[in-house]
Parts: sequence; structure tokens; C-alpha cells
Amino acid sequence: MTVTKADIIDAAARISGHVHVTPVMRSSAFGLPLQFKFEHTQVTGSFKARGAFNSVLTADVPAAGIVAASGGNHGAAVAYAATSLGHAANIYVPEFAGPAKIDVIRQTGADLHVVEGAYADAAAAAKAHQERTGALDIHPYDAPATIVGQGTCFKEWDAQGCDADTIIIAIGGGGLIGGAMTWFEGRNIIGVETETTNSMHAARQHGPETDVEVSGLCANALGARRIGRMAYDLAFAQDLQTLLLPDDAVAAAQKLLWQNLRQLVEPAGAAALAAITSGAYTPAKNEKVAILLCGANPAPIPI
Repeated sequence: MTVTKADIIDAAARISGHVHVTPVMRSSAFGLPLQFKFEHTQVTGSFKARGAFNSVLTADVPAAGIVAASGGNHGAAVAYAATSLGHAANIYVPEFAGPAKIDVIRQTGADLHVVEGAYADAAAAAKAHQERTGALDIHPYDAPATIVGQGTCFKEWDAQGCDADTIIIAIGGGGLIGGAMTWFEGRNIIGVETETTNSMHAARQHGPETDVEVSGLCANALGARRIGRMAYDLAFAQDLQTLLLPDDAVAAAQKLLWQNLRQLVEPAGAAALAAITSGAYTPAKNEKVAILLCGANPAPIPI
């Protein structure tokens, strides 16, 4: 199934009033002019609120409410969207989601279930809940309503004056970059993954059914074992360029964001900037580059 700019326009009107219009900044604090969008200041601390609200607002929610499995940010967003719209929510997360994301979910009043093991264990528990109760399962990335919701970020950025030649975005399961490829089709988009959260890279090499072993610094945010098929198809059609970075490059960018701009993000939130600060991507002379900062629920970090 395809999504369109018209779908994103409709979604933006639908979720208006439920999510923040997040700020933008232009800065040369990292050695070259960059345009930033601070999506980490979004409701619940990540772009995920956009897709969550669009998904809930377009669904026929049953009496059993909503269920979601998540590494953290998706669960927080679904919990907030569901409870603020008056629906029950059961959110399943693995232990490695971390205290910051678990606390955000708990604060929404949703029923939180912390599951021993990996994300797959949380997903299995959520699926069992859905089958037992008939609750609505909201997918974190591979669903039209999710991708369209995330795409509203880029419609908004466009209206705020984003005139970049190149937009750099972190890739997890593909919902965010799928929205970017839909809205910004024709512009140069670069996706950033880490070496151990590399589902898009693996799929481009070995096919869309490829699963990866997930680990490392960004596992609870970018750690999809398999890229979403919708994002894969968009990436294939648009010949998306992707970069693989080591964890230490992402950690360094996270620290630089605090030191240079006083922006506190989780590691995945700094992954796009890491493409620049690590030298993995070197813009051409006069190339205009934009960076999306996408998540702000970090574990405590030494600064």
C-alpha cells in the first residue's frame, strides 16, 4: 500500500492540537552551516507521537482499548495518545527500554508491562494480549497511518523554511524515513543506521525479508530486526543512500549536541548528526544540509 503527500496533509490537520509544532534552528556550531529540527521536543520526547495520534484517530478502537509493544518511544507515544483520547492502553516493553522511557509510559496512566528478555519477548506478550482481548494493536512503523503521521514532521519542517539539498535522518524500522521519503521525494535523503541496528542496510543487500541481530547503544530506539516493507519499497524506488556508523560516533555526537547547543537527546536522537561530526558524510561546497533530532529519552550520560 502506498501513501501520498495528500495523506500527510490530511493527517497534519487531524493531529493538530494533539502534538507540538517543534522548533527549528540554523547553526554553524559543528563547523558548517546546518539546519536542525528539534523533534526531540515533541510530546513524550520523540516524533512517535505523530504516528500514534494519527493511528488512534483513524481507528475504530474496541472496548478492550489499545495494545503496543515497543523498545520505549513508540510505547510512550501510544500510551499518551490512547489515554489522552480516553482509551485504555496496555504497553509491553523489554527491560532494556530503560528507566527514562519506562517512566514516561508510566506517567501516562497506561498499564505498563515490563517483560524479561528482548523486544521479541515484549512483542509476543503484546500479541497474546491482543488475541486474548481483541485490543487494537498499533504498529510502530510498518503501517500507512504510522508513516503518514510521521510524515507530518516533514510537512511542518517544509513550512518552517527547510530549504536543504540533503536531509539526514536516523533509521529504525522505517516509519520516520518513510514519511520523509513521501513528503520530500526528489530531495536527497540520507538514512543513518548503526553497525548493530542496520535493518535497512541488510535489506538493501540481501532482500526485504532479512532479519538482523540487534544490539548496541541504539538498540532500544533503532533496533528493528527487520525493516518495514513500506519503507523498504520507498527506499528501493528512490535509491535511498544509507550510512552505517559505529556506536562511538553516535555517542560523540550526543555529547557534542549538549556541549554546543545544550540539546539533550538519546543516542538515536544524535545519529543523524553523527554522520556529519564523524566525517561519514562530507557535504559538497555550498550544499545545504538538514539534520533531524528525533528522540530525547536518554539514560543518564556523563557530560
